[in-house]
Amino acid sequence: MKKLFYLPVFHLILAVCSCGGQATESTTEETAPGPGQSAVQDDMSNPNVVQVALGSADHSTLVAALKAANYVDALTNVGPFTVFAPTNAAFDALPAGTVENLVKPENQRNLRDILEYHVLLGVYKPGDFVNERNLGTADGRSVSIAVSADGIVTINGAKIIATVPASNGIIHVIDQVLLPK
Repeated sequence: MKKLFYLPVFHLILAVCSCGGQATESTTEETAPGPGQSAVQDDMSNPNVVQVALGSADHSTLVAALKAANYVDALTNVGPFTVFAPTNAAFDALPAGTVENLVKPENQRNLRDILEYHVLLGVYKPGDFVNERNLGTADGRSVSIAVSADGIVTINGAKIIATVPASNGIIHVIDQVLLPK
């Protein structure tokens, strides 16, 4: 029994001595988080929702907003996501100065709330939308779906004008910016 007690004590003393009594100090450089999922370079896989937006000339304002809100990494993760992506023209239709005001650092939280209002968790293809159904958004609110007799889908009145699949979800291009009430 005594031999079993001495063995762990011996290992403990050996571990303390091998450290040389020197404490190591970590720097903020060592403990700071890395650049995130968006920094992963992968030219072999299908593009994720952010990469699709980056490749679209019609979504440069959306991409700038995603960057200003520090929301790029969240949408490059696995998902799956359904993203309602307003076009540049949709952002241009907002009152003058709205976008410029939202991308200011002090408005980052408000901008992120608006962007999260454009995201559903899960993949909703056009055929999955049901008339008069509410769907929960990433910010905890909900959007209202309307499907017309001819199959046109609108989200809070914004018309889906195109649908693009992505590796981590689906993008529905819309003709208006969705603003939470």
